[in-house]
Amino acid sequence: MMTSDLAAELASVLIRKRCTLALAESCTGGKISSLMTDAPGASEFFMGCAVVYSNTSKERILGVSHGTIAAHGSVSAETAKEMATGARDVLGSDIAASVTGIAGPGGGSAEKPVGTVFIAVTDGKREECRKLMLSGSRTQIRDAAAAGVIRLLIEFTGGR
Repeated sequence: MMTSDLAAELASVLIRKRCTLALAESCTGGKISSLMTDAPGASEFFMGCAVVYSNTSKERILGVSHGTIAAHGSVSAETAKEMATGARDVLGSDIAASVTGIAGPGGGSAEKPVGTVFIAVTDGKREECRKLMLSGSRTQIRDAAAAGVIRLLIEFTGGR
């Protein structure tokens, strides 16, 4: 299924459930937000997106703890969870999702190679986080990360 079709499916679920969505994007740079606002009726559910590429932005805009980034790195489950919580709080949504990762071609390490991506979603009561190990070009990794977030949101909201 194409990512745009997944986004349309998620939009339908969110509209049907009267559920609002906020996003925090790092390595995808607003790609998920763009896909969601392509869906008809986006103004009914989409609260907004924080594109936070730098650690400083993650901290200042979303309230990610400096200690979390220092201890675990900006590409980590802990940071992804705090990003999702921050987006939900700042944008006032029912649910929020986040993505942080290394899209390449540089920036990877032995511990966290290019293609390492963490995605998270929360509704304030439950949260889920996944580590994705993606491959391909920078564009392919970013596209796959965006699709992964949308799939996780569909599952989290009971859309499938």
